[in-house]
Amino acid sequence: MKVLKFGGTSVGSIEGIRNVKSISCSGTGKKLLVLSAMSGVTNELVRITELIAADDETSIDMILGLLEIKHFQVIEELIENKLLRYETKNEISAILSELKKTTKREYSEVIYSLVVTAGERMLTRIFSAYLEDCGVANHLLDARDFMQVNNLENPDTTLVGHKFKETVSSLTETDIYITQGFVRIDENNRVNTLKRGGSDYTATILGAALDAQEVQIWTDIDGFHNNDPRYVEHTHPIAELSFEEAAELAYFGAKILHPQTVSPVIHKNIPVYLKNTFTPFLPGTKISAEATGKGLKAISAKDGITAIKIKSNRMLMAHGFLRKIFEVFDRHQTAIDMITTSEIAISLTIDDNRNLVKIIEEIDDYGEITVEKNHSIICLVGESVIKDKKASSIFELLHDTSIRMISYGGSNNNISLLVDTSNKISVLQKLHQKVFEAKPVEEFV
Repeated sequence: MKVLKFGGTSVGSIEGIRNVKSISCSGTGKKLLVLSAMSGVTNELVRITELIAADDETSIDMILGLLEIKHFQVIEELIENKLLRYETKNEISAILSELKKTTKREYSEVIYSLVVTAGERMLTRIFSAYLEDCGVANHLLDARDFMQVNNLENPDTTLVGHKFKETVSSLTETDIYITQGFVRIDENNRVNTLKRGGSDYTATILGAALDAQEVQIWTDIDGFHNNDPRYVEHTHPIAELSFEEAAELAYFGAKILHPQTVSPVIHKNIPVYLKNTFTPFLPGTKISAEATGKGLKAISAKDGITAIKIKSNRMLMAHGFLRKIFEVFDRHQTAIDMITTSEIAISLTIDDNRNLVKIIEEIDDYGEITVEKNHSIICLVGESVIKDKKASSIFELLHDTSIRMISYGGSNNNISLLVDTSNKISVLQKLHQKVFEAKPVEEFV
């Protein structure tokens, strides 16, 4: 079986949905399609959760009405059979009616999850009916029946696989199954999510659970680019990346892939392909255990970074000091991205400020605290990148760009720079020019 995930931009238009159908029906063998909500829908559903907390029933009704119009228009365009069109509209109306009832309940995390996952339920129902209208047999599966993910960082793929097989055991044979991305059942058996962008993660969890032949992630970009094409000219897609390289790029800001996507499939050596729904003939990027070529391959950037500096003349070198600092962040479930130390100070970065005030209160006794927000981490990634002479040219940037922190040598595959976000685009452009467009040099010492 192959697992094919299609994101919101892939199913965000009639053209996109028709492309998804064409891709899904090409080739042979069984396929499991993991679909996101139509682009923009989840944002509207998140807005509804905010309105629930504000008790704004009028605005909720307006958004629900617009969502019905949006999905009904898609049904009208795609489904020709009048009876099937009528039935599909009724099912969408039923989902929205159920959603309306949910909005009348007291706001909670469970209510949030029930609301924001409704977009995937509507789109998968429409797409299944569309395939049926085209004469393509398929089974629509409810992800809530088998996506039992109790631990976001370490999903039990064996459990997911067992539940999936139970779900399909009573169904007739077919080559195409359809389910929702993003949604999961948590350790309390309640509906929850894999966080925004989590449909990629759904696909690789299911890929590992079913020992899939491969996982395909379809978006509107021709694979991983060697820099961010939104800000840098003359970027190009990378043909192949190792699992480790892709994980580094995703974690440090590459928007094409959810940060945890590759983790479930690494140990099963299941390749992941990144492809463009609108140009399916292009090769895209293959992510696998095979590291093809060494040296710098790509640059990515992660925004929303906060730098925290702890200066302490009397405590920094004391035994156990660093451990105490790390324990504070651990207690508040806040991950540290970068860290540097000197004789009298430690600087570190985080990308989650939800518990920042509490963290600062706890570490305030350890020394003088400085907090700097609005920073970005720029990450240079490639197999053995620290041995690549091209990568060493990044230090020439220090002449005219303020670099707040540098992480070099912590990983053979990653060099990270911390800069003020206002300088991010210029640094990306300068790096690209220096390492990808400059005259080639001998790569390794």
